[in-house]
Amino acid sequence: MPNITYNHSTNIGRWLQGHPAFLERAYKFTEWIFERINPLFERLGYEKIEPWIRPAEEWAKGVVFDCRMCGQCVLHATGMTCPMTCPKNLRNGPCGGVRPNGHCEVVPEMQCVWVQAYRRSQEMPVYGHEISHLQPPVNRQLEGRSAWVTLLSEEDRPVTAGWVYVSEINVARTKI
Repeated sequence: MPNITYNHSTNIGRWLQGHPAFLERAYKFTEWIFERINPLFERLGYEKIEPWIRPAEEWAKGVVFDCRMCGQCVLHATGMTCPMTCPKNLRNGPCGGVRPNGHCEVVPEMQCVWVQAYRRSQEMPVYGHEISHLQPPVNRQLEGRSAWVTLLSEEDRPVTAGWVYVSEINVARTKI
């Protein structure tokens, strides 16, 4: 399946990206709808539903977020900024090469995706704190799939062998 790349500098995309709190509300509403419809999707079969959902998701997320259809969307945890638009596909923060002006070391005319993500997360009252959560590696087998379908079917849950969520690490706290 070809990966459609959109020009993320469209007027509507730029305006929406400048309003992460609005996008957060839209995400919560979409999540609410999908949670209520999920029992029907489960009965019908996710494989039958995905061809109907994926094109709309690809178009909408492409226009607004320059989405790369990784199949494991973390927009809500990254300031409504797609980390897959980072030239290095970094999913947990900037590399060591962010320029002093906040631009990317690979594409100097582009602002670092993670600088944008952090700034936008500060405007998000519900999910803004999730910018500090460590994200698991991308499961490349889900590329091109609907992130909503992989979320609802829980296909996005299994992670690479050896991966441990920070919340699962038993850390002894001592006073110094």
